[in-house]
Amino acid sequence: MIDPQHTSNPITPGNAPESTRRRTLMAAALGVVAVELAGPVRAAITPNAGGDTENARQGGTLILVAQPEPPSLVHALTPHVSSQYVGGKIFQGLLSFDSQIQPIPVLATQWTPSADGLHYTFSLRRDVRWHDGQPFGAKDVVFTLNEIAPQTMPRVKIVFDEYVESIRANGDAQVDVRLKKPYAGLLDLLGSGLLPILPRHLYAGQDVRTNPVNQHPVGTGPFVFKEWKHGAFIRLERNPDYWRKGLPHLDGIVFNVIPDASSRAIAFEQGHIHALRAGDVDYSDVKRLSKLPGVDYTTSGWELFSGMAFLELNQRKPPFSNVLVRQAVLHALNRQFIVDHIFFGFGKVASGPFISSNPFYDANTPQFPYDPEKARALIRQSGVDVGQSVLTLINGEKGGAWERVAEYTQQALAQVGFKIKVQTTDAASWYAHVADWDFDLSYNFLFQNGDPAFSIASLYRADGISKGSPFGNVEGYANPKADALWDAAEQSTDAATRKARYDELQTILANDAAITNVFEMVNPTLYRHNVHNLLRTATSLNDSLDDTWIG
Repeated sequence: MIDPQHTSNPITPGNAPESTRRRTLMAAALGVVAVELAGPVRAAITPNAGGDTENARQGGTLILVAQPEPPSLVHALTPHVSSQYVGGKIFQGLLSFDSQIQPIPVLATQWTPSADGLHYTFSLRRDVRWHDGQPFGAKDVVFTLNEIAPQTMPRVKIVFDEYVESIRANGDAQVDVRLKKPYAGLLDLLGSGLLPILPRHLYAGQDVRTNPVNQHPVGTGPFVFKEWKHGAFIRLERNPDYWRKGLPHLDGIVFNVIPDASSRAIAFEQGHIHALRAGDVDYSDVKRLSKLPGVDYTTSGWELFSGMAFLELNQRKPPFSNVLVRQAVLHALNRQFIVDHIFFGFGKVASGPFISSNPFYDANTPQFPYDPEKARALIRQSGVDVGQSVLTLINGEKGGAWERVAEYTQQALAQVGFKIKVQTTDAASWYAHVADWDFDLSYNFLFQNGDPAFSIASLYRADGISKGSPFGNVEGYANPKADALWDAAEQSTDAATRKARYDELQTILANDAAITNVFEMVNPTLYRHNVHNLLRTATSLNDSLDDTWIG
């Protein structure tokens, strides 16, 4: 048996002991870094049940899947979920959220808001060092928030321009944030996981996009970047100087790049992978794999990542510049079929632009049920020839559910007169196409984490129309009345007033068919019983995993 506690390099057929060579050759065929899982498979305390810290063992390498392979590991620069998944172990933000969506300290030990909501003071940890040994401090936070985040995240720039008066250091371990007017989503923004702090001494005066340090990222997190063999694996190692003494428990984490969903399922089934997230394997395989001996299954731990899957229609030109055509698309898609037969029940048909668990969700939002005949009637009423040209649906995943839903959409829209071509590419190319508005249709999803002012508004506000990120208003929707309601809701400190504004807003967005919201996502995680403390916060496996251990 190969014990990851004593394995420092990925095993290859050439250096594996004879007893493991056969298993390793199979893993190599799958593109897996073949480290056999440590110890016998046996029951353990399940995640989100208080965790098991007293019995924690040191050592071992956690084997995961990087699906898709991230465009970058610095998710402050590339806010893609695949980048956050790996980068969340390297980089850290000021705060995070527990499973009850309550803020918890990370690099900030505490934060104090003023009574009028216009001034926040963040106290920082004094015992933190960057992976290169330099001390972390207020100057890094101020630099990241003032210089980096507005460049790389359009929504952050919009919020900061409108609401933030100043972000300044008050000594080495305190940061003062002063607002022009109250902004209800400030803590959600800072704790979203998309605003990790970057080292000022390595980025100041550099082009953040082309900085060579991006290829060898330096953070404050529990794991240090070691190696990235593109198309094969990403390897992180234990940070021996991590500020949480005694952590991390693991020696390292390896993220395998396995392009094919069925190969990822085989790798897990044969014991080469410790855990799988939603989307790592085909949804049709999740229930089967959950029944394997020594495997557990949960949908907990994703509380901050309650996702909405949607179809974006580029409204800058016909046919989608016409609202009746956009409404027709909603009627043409059998969204219950998508949930039941493509995502195998891991979802709930969307009934508006806000997920139903959002406290501001309005159950009275106008509905557009599956009705192809109604879709055809709306298209006739619009006067638009939707079949005049072939439209391109950009898909960012080869194989699996997202490619199938793209193919289903092609067929469903053909039934009401559209001509659709599906163009399947990798995640990085999809990112570039959508961020540059080079698409007619594209599936996307966004985690509606926290306040709508932060988590949803960027998709719909006119000031969110900006190239560079696929997670803003790339469809080109603009409605001044809707923008005014976003402003009114964001700036109100009264919950009832905010709810009324958001109710009105949801009706407008639904009637405008601003985005084709398809389904609310349910996120399963599969993991082996000998993996402890895997899902300890609301940030899923995107968390730092600093107290995860193998026993």
